[in-house]
Amino acid sequence: MNTIKFLGTAGARFSVIHQFRNSGGIWITLDDTNLLIDPGPGSLVRCLKSRPPKKPSTLDAILLTHRHIDHANDVNIMIEAMTNGGYNKRGVLYTTNDALEEDPVVLHHFRNHLDAIYRFKEKGTYQIKNITVETPLKHNHGVETYGLNIYGKTENISLIADTKYMPELEKVYTGDILILNVVLMESKPNILHLSLKDAEHIIQSLQPKLSILTHFGMSILNNNPRALAEAMSKRLNLPILAASDGMEINISEILQHNESK
Repeated sequence: MNTIKFLGTAGARFSVIHQFRNSGGIWITLDDTNLLIDPGPGSLVRCLKSRPPKKPSTLDAILLTHRHIDHANDVNIMIEAMTNGGYNKRGVLYTTNDALEEDPVVLHHFRNHLDAIYRFKEKGTYQIKNITVETPLKHNHGVETYGLNIYGKTENISLIADTKYMPELEKVYTGDILILNVVLMESKPNILHLSLKDAEHIIQSLQPKLSILTHFGMSILNNNPRALAEAMSKRLNLPILAASDGMEINISEILQHNESK
């Protein structure tokens, strides 16, 4: 079964440090391939407390879109868990150069547990077991950051990771399901994140089969993400959800449901 599990939906520092929402990242199962994207604080706990549990030992790869702590805090313990404490050398890590080099977030000790480490690059393509992942565009986020296109046999997922709005976003993230990190209610010149209005503009342009908003900052959380997504869905006449902690969707089922409407 192909699924997307939101282990956490907190974005930016204050919603994360106060844990108003969990911050464990996203677990995607697609064509018998298990990916963990951006294991922020509490990722291991959220995996093990899921119902049913998400077993780190079944992961094929961990992907870091960038090095910020709300995305990468648990990367080392997840490598440890994925490899049974290093006793079972397995799995791969995909990440950015600056997560590995000076002041690395991926510690050298844990790198030896993995089969391989690959460094993302703009317009990169990577084969992970039965799926293909692309990093089509370098984002505007202050540190090296990439979004993801994830291609399965019949179903595709795009993730717009943290970034200031750029028109190029509307050209490259064309998955059936579009996940957007939406931190802000209103754009702020000095904050390199998408606002709700940015997300609406992108969704209107791309017209995905399903859009999911996540990675909420305090301004979004204080205005009821679910109500905001429902209002946007009505304005655009498109299916749009606000992710909640622990939400898991059956990809095939929800796409078929939306297409039958």
